Amino acid sequence: MPNVHPTLALAMTLVATSLGVQAQTAASSSAMPRVIIPTARQPIRTTRTPSTPNGQLYPWRQNITATVFWIGEQPTQNNPVPNCKSSWDQNWMANYGGYDNPDPRARVADHRTSDFRPKGFIPRLNPFYIALPYNDVLRHGVHKSEASRVIPWFRRFNPKPGKTVLKGRWVQIYHGGRSCYAQWEDCGPFVTDDWSYVFGNSRPKNHNNKDAAIDISPSIRDYLDLQSGEKCHWRFVEAAQVPYGPWKKYGNANQVAADGTDFEAKRRYLEYLRKLRDQQYQQKSLDQLQGR
Repeated sequence: MPNVHPTLALAMTLVATSLGVQAQTAASSSAMPRVIIPTARQPIRTTRTPSTPNGQLYPWRQNITATVFWIGEQPTQNNPVPNCKSSWDQNWMANYGGYDNPDPRARVADHRTSDFRPKGFIPRLNPFYIALPYNDVLRHGVHKSEASRVIPWFRRFNPKPGKTVLKGRWVQIYHGGRSCYAQWEDCGPFVTDDWSYVFGNSRPKNHNNKDAAIDISPSIRDYLDLQSGEKCHWRFVEAAQVPYGPWKKYGNANQVAADGTDFEAKRRYLEYLRKLRDQQYQQKSLDQLQGR
């Protein structure tokens, strides 16, 4: 094996080990016997919480009216847009696996087994999903003009033109002394341009349905006992903050959203280290290669 600088070799070993551990964890997460769910009945704190691994903190949006929506929902007077597709997924219902029937009789909702889903099928996507009233994409290949300025993580992802950085984003929702985690999968209710509320300090601009400003899935409703028209608190969280729970039980997309960014970055870094090693090897003389 060619001589490699000790620091470079150590870095490659650490990154490769980290990749192997993450891959093994992702493959076995569904079989984990221990479920960690923050359910302590404590009043919500409005002060700053401990920093996330990358130092990013997000504030709570407090006393926000929630309404229940579901994949496959048909148009009504209060919801004129069908939910067979989302703002970012033209085959949302098919990719999910079917109709996410909100009827409690058609659902599994069991805190003992940590299982919250439709009875009729095993969902292929996370059944803990939400909609918020903003879309960063204006049309195919084009972001909204303010997107790069108002979305805190936009520049970190450096997306291609018109590629959303919102789909799959994790949030924490608090109601009745219990919190859960969910992913942003659609836009609404009613409006898709309210960035000053979603990312800023403004109150929601929508005034329909008691100023509704977050749509929640039936699984979230059941887990938190949060009914349409009731208030909740919510905030963005980094993927590394999301504990294992029913929101990570179904759907490969969850592992990608939770771990994919860091995993991919480490893979690219390992590839960089390999190229650097090869360059150092090629620059050595024959005597150096033979250890003379």
